[in-house]
Amino acid sequence: MTWIDYVVVAVYFIVMIAIGLWAMGRVKGQEDYFMGGRGFGKLLQTFAAFGAGTGAHEPIQVGRTGWTSGLSGVWSALMWLFVTPVYWITAVWYRRMRHLTLGDWFVERYDSKALGAAYAVFAIIFYMFYLSTMLSAIAKFAVPLMGIDQIAGLDLKYVLIPGLAGIVIVYGVLGGLTAAYWTDLIQGIFIILLSVLLIPYGLWALVKEFGDPATQGFMDGFKIMHERVSPDYFSLFAGPSAGEFPLQYIVALTLLALVGIVVQPHFIATGGGSAKSENEARIGLVVGNFLKRLCTVGWAITALIALALLASRPELAVDPDLVWGIAAREILGPLNLGLVGLMLACLMAAMMSSADTYMIVSSALITRNLYAAFVNPTATDRQSVKVARLTGLAIILGASVVAITMADVFAQFTFAIELPILFAAPFWIGMFWRRANRTAVWITIAFSALFFFILPVAIPTLAPGMRLDPQWTTTTNRITKSIMRSATPADVARHEAWVEAMEQAEGDQAMRDKIGAEPPRCQVGDQIEVILVSGDKSIFWTGGVEPVGEDSLEMISTVREGATSILTQRRVGQLRGEGQLKLDFLLYHYLGVDLANVSKATLETLRLPTRVMLPFLVLIVASYLTPRTRESVLDRYYAKMKTEVDPDPETDRRNLEASYSDPKRFEDRRLFPGTDIEALRPRTSDVVGFAISVAVCFVVIALLVWLAGIGAAG
Repeated sequence: MTWIDYVVVAVYFIVMIAIGLWAMGRVKGQEDYFMGGRGFGKLLQTFAAFGAGTGAHEPIQVGRTGWTSGLSGVWSALMWLFVTPVYWITAVWYRRMRHLTLGDWFVERYDSKALGAAYAVFAIIFYMFYLSTMLSAIAKFAVPLMGIDQIAGLDLKYVLIPGLAGIVIVYGVLGGLTAAYWTDLIQGIFIILLSVLLIPYGLWALVKEFGDPATQGFMDGFKIMHERVSPDYFSLFAGPSAGEFPLQYIVALTLLALVGIVVQPHFIATGGGSAKSENEARIGLVVGNFLKRLCTVGWAITALIALALLASRPELAVDPDLVWGIAAREILGPLNLGLVGLMLACLMAAMMSSADTYMIVSSALITRNLYAAFVNPTATDRQSVKVARLTGLAIILGASVVAITMADVFAQFTFAIELPILFAAPFWIGMFWRRANRTAVWITIAFSALFFFILPVAIPTLAPGMRLDPQWTTTTNRITKSIMRSATPADVARHEAWVEAMEQAEGDQAMRDKIGAEPPRCQVGDQIEVILVSGDKSIFWTGGVEPVGEDSLEMISTVREGATSILTQRRVGQLRGEGQLKLDFLLYHYLGVDLANVSKATLETLRLPTRVMLPFLVLIVASYLTPRTRESVLDRYYAKMKTEVDPDPETDRRNLEASYSDPKRFEDRRLFPGTDIEALRPRTSDVVGFAISVAVCFVVIALLVWLAGIGAAG
């Protein structure tokens, strides 16, 4: 980075702090601090949803999976695409709650302050790990952008993570949600720049490097990209990863995401709770998330350009996570226009636009569902805002500590996204079914905590012999697929990069193992044998299995289909299970399901039935066996959730009073009158908006396929 790049980053930070100072003067009470006075229109709601939903790790993640899996790698972030239409429905729920936190919702629906407190504790843990993922990602990917890995003798992460946390604390703690939303507007523009900036410059770099700049324009870069990269890298569902993201896996990811996303704590704000009206809530949440999906398209095209341009880079043979940073440095750096600094600012914006909202939502939960509920029930607005600022500071500091002390970013992220299993079923069922009650919810939370988080660790600790028992150390069959095709320039460059990386890693066996097998040595046009190895994954252990002594592979079958041959083998020998026990897969074992021949993606797909269905089943059964919630509490809650929000607070208050005095006023609109199911018949706006959103999903896919196909032969 040059001096102009550092100036760009410094100006960005100054603007963020200034917004926090300005917003601080507008905070008069809790509703101002936590919800911005519920006065946000479509524009700010859109960029709040967009900013809070877009993390710094996502463009980096798509860069990595695009490098390894081609176009199909886009599903590592685009898995949320078909969840988006459901937001058209859920945004109304969050606005009609009229609460400051989702903890308040659990208190009201289940008549239990303790459930609100439990949800607040969940949120604290969730955000510390989730935010730590983003902080870790920024620290890691700033290294190739800045061209340094240490400052004053310290690893870059020890300087950058506290620095970023400090900026978020200043403007977020001071200005509350108003500051967060205004900065999200600016940061959203930066994220859009991040998503498209490398495309034109990258295409032009391809022309300069491999074409003729005198006769070709940057659009010819698409043709060069296709000439340099094998056609199988342009498949949306089954690229060179041998189906890393097949259709059933994408469906499973979508359903898992849908079940859990609704109880992520920030959705009470960005999901619609801070909007002026239901219309603003819906448009903001859906449009904001579709903006993110469009940005994902940009990330995928950038990854394909990087595949064509940077295949010879030895750093990427070692660590594909560096794709985005190296691409930015190599493409934008020589221009000396401050664009590398702008790219770093964009990555920071992607992180900070999420962190500020998460911090404020977490502080709201601690303040309202722990402090005000159990410590100081008579707290004034001024006292509550003060506590919120202090607890917001603690959340960011906690996330920073996790980011600095934990080296495994993926483990941090995985733990965070699985936590919502605890509260997902109580939310979905409680939204529509009167029979669900707090005792059943506690039973469900206890079951989910035990089954998915505690017993997977406790059982192998109490019975260590399981780790060596051949019954539990089995793996899926190893599938070696051999494909004959013509070598591309990228294939030649990949081998050169592999050779250089292996030379640099001489004497470092761990690094050599990370680099992997040697790609085919070839010239452009040669017939090469591409070896794709899949399977050989542990069925019952999250950390895989390691051999104890000698192990070997036993052949099961070999099949040839045209230019492709498939060898199936089975691992034999003494193995040891690592990590946590996959308790849910014991169910498949005892049901007699043979998992030996399934793919890695299918193994992940099989997590869906247990993680989605079991908590729902436990809650439904427990609800029938335990006492109902008081009818007066249920009548009041469902009457409120059926009352449309009026943008004028006084009119809205009068409408609520009318509903409370006559809880049956909406009986004629119920889908199942006279039952315990409280769902209303969908309105025209519900159906039309949902249908349009589904159509937009296919437009996004069509746009991605069209862009990736520009320049293809034939």
